[in-house]
Amino acid sequence: MTSPPPPADPGLTVDGTGLLCVTLLLRLRDQIADAPPGTVVHVIATDPAAPLDLPAWCHMTGHTYLGPVPGERPVYALRLTADARATRPDAPWHPLRRQQEQPRSG
Repeated sequence: MTSPPPPADPGLTVDGTGLLCVTLLLRLRDQIADAPPGTVVHVIATDPAAPLDLPAWCHMTGHTYLGPVPGERPVYALRLTADARATRPDAPWHPLRRQQEQPRSG
């Protein structure tokens, strides 16, 4: 049984052409920050590691990796989830620690 292809019409497209993994994920993280849960995001990624890095990042954060989008360009789809785990603004492979998520008021 094969899975259906990712949706052809994204709610958001992130162009990571020419970016390496960390920079791509930083751009992705920044551009999805205000997008609502359920948004389908297409990521254009020319980094040869993207087919491994994007599903791993989705697994770590809790977003749903939908897979490659058929076509001429290297595009990968994901769906944003409401309960995704935040990552550090400077390091997309590191989750935020509790004290970073909510500053203490005093």
